[in-house]
Amino acid sequence: MESSAPRIKLGVALRSMGPQSNRQTIVECALAAESLGFDDVWVQDHIAIATDDAEGSGGRYLDPLATLAFLAGATERIGLGTGVLVLPYREALATAKWVATVQELSGERMLLGVGIGWLRSEFNALGLDRAHRGAASDETLAFLNRCFADDEVEAHGQKFLFLPRPKRPPIYVGGAAPHALKRAVRYADGWLPMGADPKQLADPIAQLRDLAQAAGKPAPAVVLMTGFPLDDPARAAAQVHALAEVGVTHLIHGGRYEDVTAFRRNVESLARDVLPVTRALNRT
Repeated sequence: MESSAPRIKLGVALRSMGPQSNRQTIVECALAAESLGFDDVWVQDHIAIATDDAEGSGGRYLDPLATLAFLAGATERIGLGTGVLVLPYREALATAKWVATVQELSGERMLLGVGIGWLRSEFNALGLDRAHRGAASDETLAFLNRCFADDEVEAHGQKFLFLPRPKRPPIYVGGAAPHALKRAVRYADGWLPMGADPKQLADPIAQLRDLAQAAGKPAPAVVLMTGFPLDDPARAAAQVHALAEVGVTHLIHGGRYEDVTAFRRNVESLARDVLPVTRALNRT
């Protein structure tokens, strides 16, 4: 089991959508986060945005796995996360190969946040049954785990070599309790919720730990997509402490920005006011 002392990491979301998802901006933002000492950067996943859902992005989204492969070559140290990869959208073996490739070429820096999806129009565009998304996600997660466990894998009755086979990246399951918690304990290393209120997170985190204990597994990570008040350092610091106290182990700051200058301004604020708080918690 994990130490009772709070331990927490800090990452930042990149806008892999909209006008900010151009080559120069996304590289410069990732390099800025890396140079300031953040633990990781995270990208989003949409594959077919309907016109009615395009506000804020214009319908422009980069593929998350291709984006992380690109950033793997542009960075040296920083972790590279999907927040989250929608599992039912992609065939399991092709997904496993993509994940293994990014993990291999990044020097094992990948962080695999996954989800079952929700946007009905996107399932329609892909010709997929939205009602089957939970079962499809479970099948992909089970297959991913098999791929990273052995060089020889079987799919559809055919045995084959799964190479390269680097260390499996940590997997974090997004979504709400109770289904995401059960899925996280069964197939993954932790839970990836969204939110900012420690009181709303305390009960599901306790449930997650109870499920893991009952399964004979260590306490899972809790990777939280959230946002910090960049204009109020004291409140941001208090937020970190409160979230750590209820069991959050990894924070990802998300927020809109217009360009590299705005992104750098945001992460410099985080580096000055929030990152030292997480590092101090890790020394206790």
